[in-house]
Amino acid sequence: MEAMAVFSGSNICVTSSLLRTTDSKTRYSQLRTTQHLSAFPSKSHLFSPSTTSSSYPKTFRTRSSTKSGIFLPTLIASLEQVDQTYIMVKPDGVQRGLVGEIISRFEKKGFKLTGLKLFQCSKELAEEHYKDLSQKSFFPKLIEYITSGPVVSMAWEGVGVVASARKLIGATNPLQAEPGTIRGDFAVQTGRNIIHGSDSPENGEREIALWFKEGELCEWTPVQQPWLRE
Repeated sequence: MEAMAVFSGSNICVTSSLLRTTDSKTRYSQLRTTQHLSAFPSKSHLFSPSTTSSSYPKTFRTRSSTKSGIFLPTLIASLEQVDQTYIMVKPDGVQRGLVGEIISRFEKKGFKLTGLKLFQCSKELAEEHYKDLSQKSFFPKLIEYITSGPVVSMAWEGVGVVASARKLIGATNPLQAEPGTIRGDFAVQTGRNIIHGSDSPENGEREIALWFKEGELCEWTPVQQPWLRE
């Protein structure tokens, strides 16, 4: 039997001598071989000189070579803003010896103390501090109360310090403040609610600038900072 197969790219043909054979079994076997070879495309990596990674789909190479991305919690932590808040122990808190207890709660939370002083507030300073309440009927009594004895002025710093400080302090009315908060634990009346805290980061900066002079704040790095933030 005389037969010849010709390969040209993806086309594989068999000469007529193969088709004219009288041996049906041989013709069937050769045709199966021809069909099997034709199943491979000419651009298949099996017919390429080498089987490097360039022969594989692009999507596979991209997945295997892509470096790990930034861990999401780390990225979020790095974007968190450090705020400042002004905390003041009012005259009743000072007279009742609660200064150390209040400072301890902020320290245990992990906030950084950057300014601290015992201070006798003047009437002018008190009026400037509470100027947004100047039209309230209780304003004169509030000024009298704040200037009735020394206060402890503090500047605290930390991530979310304003919101956290408000939670530590508790509701303005001590009877509505949750147990565990400063006012919830130690105060019973709005007019003697022990402590003041800034209600926004902007007010925190304004009040710190109002109560502390230049050079009275201290910049330092607590040794526990790596254990507080990622």
